[in-house]
Parts: sequence; C-alpha cells; structure tokens
Amino acid sequence: MQGRGVIAKRCGCQNPATNRPLGKACSRLPERGHGSWYFHCSTRNLLGQVERVRRGGYPSEEAARRARDELLALSREEQAGRSWTVARWLRYWLSTRTRIRPTTKMHYTRDVETFLIPRIGQLILGNLTARQLNTAFARLAVTRNRSGQPQTACTLQHVHTTLRAALNAAVREGLIVDNPARRVELPARERPHAVVWTEARVAEWEATGERPAVAVWTAAQLASFLDYVRGDSLYALWWLIALRGLRRGEAAGLRWADVDLHEGQLSVVRQRTTAGYDVHEGPPKSAASRRTVALDRHTVRVLRQHRTRQQEQRTRRVGAGKVCHDSGYVFTGPDGLPLHPGYLTQRLRILVDRAGLPPIRLHDLRHGAATLAHAAGADMKTIQDQLGHATIRLTADVYTTVLPATAREAAEATAAFLLAAGKPGAEVKQQIDRSRDPERGRPATEPGPEPDRGRVGPGGR
Repeated sequence: MQGRGVIAKRCGCQNPATNRPLGKACSRLPERGHGSWYFHCSTRNLLGQVERVRRGGYPSEEAARRARDELLALSREEQAGRSWTVARWLRYWLSTRTRIRPTTKMHYTRDVETFLIPRIGQLILGNLTARQLNTAFARLAVTRNRSGQPQTACTLQHVHTTLRAALNAAVREGLIVDNPARRVELPARERPHAVVWTEARVAEWEATGERPAVAVWTAAQLASFLDYVRGDSLYALWWLIALRGLRRGEAAGLRWADVDLHEGQLSVVRQRTTAGYDVHEGPPKSAASRRTVALDRHTVRVLRQHRTRQQEQRTRRVGAGKVCHDSGYVFTGPDGLPLHPGYLTQRLRILVDRAGLPPIRLHDLRHGAATLAHAAGADMKTIQDQLGHATIRLTADVYTTVLPATAREAAEATAAFLLAAGKPGAEVKQQIDRSRDPERGRPATEPGPEPDRGRVGPGGR
C-alpha cells in the first residue's frame, strides 16, 4: 500500500563469490519456509522528525503486514517505544536532564555509557522485560571494577536507580506502560556503620594495613589532631568540620557574608562541588541542607583569628605587588580565590599522615561531629538540624556512633541499677512500704491476719 511502507521477504544467503547478501536475487526465496518476512515504513519520532522503521523475522507476509499496521495505528509516543532502542532512549533522556546538578548528570552519564548501554542498549524499549533486566544485572554483578574487585552492591544499586529514573520518564512520556526495573532483584545494600578508632582497631590497622570503611576518632585523637594542625592555614576549616559537621562542599563554598560572628551562627546557603575535576557552585544538596548552624564561643574565636590572618596575608601580598583577590570566601588560597574541594581532601590526608594518627576521610570528620555532639548530650533532633539531614533516621542510623567512654558509662549505670534492684528484700520491702497503712502499720485495704500464737518467728524462743 502506497505511503504505508514496503513488505518483502529476505534470507541470509550470500553470494559465494563476493560474500555479500543475495537479497531479492536468492533463487530459493519462493520456497516455503526459506527466509522471513519484514516491513519498513516511516513514522515520526518524539521531536516530530520522520524516521524509517525496519522490522523483520515474521513467518508470513500477513504477519508482517499485521505488525506494520499495528505500529502505524499507535500514537507517536507508542511508536517511539516500539521503534527506539534502549540506548537511544537513555541518551535522549540524558539530553533532557537540564535541571539536575552537574554531579548527578555525571553519575547518570557514567551509569548509562559504562554499564547500561553495553548490556541492554540494543533491546527495543517497548519490549523490555524484568527478566532481561535481571539477566543483565546478574552479568554485571560478576564483572570487575577498576580496582579488580567484584562490583559492589552499592554500584549495582546506583545503576539500578539511574535505570529506574530513565524508565519512569519513559512511562510519563507514554512510550511504555510499565517500568520493568521495578521488579529487578538486587543484593541488599548495607550502609557502612561508623566505628571508633579504639586502641585495638589501631593496633590491627598497624599490623595488617586494613581499615574500616567508615571510622571516626576518639575525642582524644581529634584533640591531638587539632593541636597538631593549629599552625595550618586551614586550621579553622578543620575545626569547623570536626565540631559543627559541615560537608566538604559547604565549607568550600562558605562566604563571610553568611557568617555572623556577633550572633554566633553561620548560614549554609551554597556549596562548591566537583564533577570530575570541574568545580560547580550552587545551592545545598537538599532543602534540609539549607540551614543555620550555631557556633560556640571558641569556634567564634577561631574564625575571628582566621579572618585576621586572612586580612593580614592579603595586605602583605598587595604590598609586595602580588595579586590577591577579595573573593569574600572564608577559606581561600594565598591568591584569595576559593579552594578546589579536592584540595581539601588531599590536604587532610597529608596532615593525618604527618600527625601519626589512624586514617580518616574528610567526610569522617562530619561523622565524628555527630558522634561528639551525641556524646556531649545533644538530642537527636538537634544533631539532625546541625547536620542538615532530611530525616532523623539517617542521623540515628548512620552518623552517630557511641564513643567507648559513653558506652561504658551507660553499661555501668545499667549494671548499678540492676544490682540495686537485686539486693535481698529490696523490691519486696518497697512494695510493702507503699501498700501499708501508715497509721495501723498493716495493709490499708485488707484486715490484718489473726496472730498465730504457736508460731515462733525470727528472734523467738
């Protein structure tokens, strides 16, 4: 039918002389069961552009015609779902993600190009099934990462999150009816639990070189580090993260305009993050991250001293004829410009190594801030607000670790309570004292028992 494409038969036979497909020239095409039927026709994609669609493998001319007519009867969106590959949709979806953070865009792109397209990119979007996805993720799970280790549950979960987001968008656009990624089964992702660098763990690390995924210093170890870095130009930054729990990007993006030393508080209204090596400055990662952080008197004093040194350094550089920008950031390099967030991570690693302390990450200082606040008696809601968490569960489950001294005090108090309650006659005596009539010396609601004249009690004859 003119305008509705072409239906034809073809096979895989090749010309022995040229090794090229014979196509319509194959003499066996008229034979029943030799080759298969296909169709090709024109449709319009989501952008309104004309596209050629070619499908084959049908057992009869009637089956190919029926498949073609069904395709042309669909809406533009449904046609795209039947004709677009998963790879094409994923790349189109990425191109429409214009309102997400650069770091999120980078992670989406990595998942799409590195993990998803090589495994399911050739599949037709509208025909995608949960069985195909489970097979793809099972094969991905046995591959190796850049360190030569099997892919972690965290990586699988991240890739799955990206795929679900992309297919949810396909559902909203009308390309598919259901999201098969919802039925993918993955290994459970266990959140790493922060542990404290006790003497036993330090000894094991020194002997084996193995360290916990997330570890925090004790109060004594943190105090030792802060004393060691007292002369460092970023001393105020280490103090601020360790005591008030700012994220790396929040500290890197902090400006003096957001710090009120008179009132003793600072406002988290921006962050500097990295996508690859490029730095991007924008709002905090969530609405809960936009917050006001209270500052104690000592922290205020540390920040005042830091500002004085910063101003003195700027004066010296300008006096020496060197360029020094008045950028307004709290933590800057010698030229007055804000620091690259990656530099903070590298600098901390060097300082920790020089101080001879067990290793921690920069983010572990944030974990430690929550732990210290908890040990000092701060309630969980206060710690949640301090750290800028959306839920109190995250604060309780991940960011607070009971310090050994705090746990020991709780254990001693529990044991003392039990021992006091277990003293001979203690509980019985308390119950009797509460129930006796103070005037008669016997229970107030029941008559006293008749005296037993023949009974010999303690102290009798």
